[in-house]
Amino acid sequence: MPRATLSRRQFARRIGGAVGAALLAERFVSVAEARQPKGTPEDIIQLNSNENPYGPSEKARQAMTESQSVAARYPDAAEDAMVEAIAEHHGVKPENVVLGCGSGEILKLADMAFLGPEKNVVVAEPTFEAVLGYNRITRAEAIKVPLTSDARHDLPRMAAACTERTGLVYVCNPNNPTGTIVTKDELAQFIARVPKTTAILVDEAYHHFVEDPRYATCFEWFGKVPNLIVVRTFSKIYGMAGMRLGYAVATPEYIRAMNIHRVQSNANASVLEAGLASLTDDALVPTVRKRMNDTRRWLCKELEKDGRRYIPSETNFLMIHVGEDVRPLIAEFRKRKILVGRRFPSMNEWLRISIGLPKEMEAFVAALREILPAQAKAAARAA
Repeated sequence: MPRATLSRRQFARRIGGAVGAALLAERFVSVAEARQPKGTPEDIIQLNSNENPYGPSEKARQAMTESQSVAARYPDAAEDAMVEAIAEHHGVKPENVVLGCGSGEILKLADMAFLGPEKNVVVAEPTFEAVLGYNRITRAEAIKVPLTSDARHDLPRMAAACTERTGLVYVCNPNNPTGTIVTKDELAQFIARVPKTTAILVDEAYHHFVEDPRYATCFEWFGKVPNLIVVRTFSKIYGMAGMRLGYAVATPEYIRAMNIHRVQSNANASVLEAGLASLTDDALVPTVRKRMNDTRRWLCKELEKDGRRYIPSETNFLMIHVGEDVRPLIAEFRKRKILVGRRFPSMNEWLRISIGLPKEMEAFVAALREILPAQAKAAARAA
């Protein structure tokens, strides 16, 4: 739009958008620094961002390489193919699917579609911060509900907090950073209690790692609950965190409401081809799940040997109680070329550790025993 034609209202909207973007950048700068500090050595062990250290499957890597032949073209056809593949994968229609530049963009689309200054958003505390981060643009009121004593979502209290003003309620299942789940029965009761005018967004980024038989994906309710949004990502078990691809499945009405806020061509040709290959690779999910869950179980046994407390996890990360503020510990691990999770304000004595390769976890345990030896010595004396 030519500058001369801007109305006062349009100008205000643009300024408001710029301010919101600035606030958003400020909100996430500490998270970005926690992930990848400046001057990070190449040989550093990264256990701080819940990534899959094995990376994409061979089929996905090959698909990325072959995608170079279409790099000069916009990925419209590939986007359509990806949407159709996801729809077929979940037994829904293409109009039930929207793609995102990672699931992070999906959370932003949901905020933009369902929140505003007159609305509120209900979340657990702590949980993945992106929904509240993007919400700084919409300026909806944030209602935080503390976790239960066993570090799980308090779904009854979250449902009770939802009113006619609640535009969105966010459930991360399994939860980041605690690695805990809410059960199928708990979800069923929660969904029944939340007002039908409230969008229920269930983030299943870590769904593929879960082994607890009480867990259920929200796709079990899809088609029966019109205010349900299920979010998935290719960043975790598919090993493509750096490629950026996520998606949401919801009613066509919800998808249209979110889609109008989506950046055009928000997924590149390479990740789309890799995503298609990953969905058809039947061995990928069970292989990676076993590798990473087995490594997590090994870590838990080592922690138990030392008498250390941890929160049982159904994900590719673990929360360990360290008995003091984690910030000095984060710095100590950094000196030893190990990056660990950031500090979560409501759980400042709990250290989140991503599951890496077995040799990386051995290095972490050795460093932990060096930095915090007291518990290990006490356990040895007791034995």
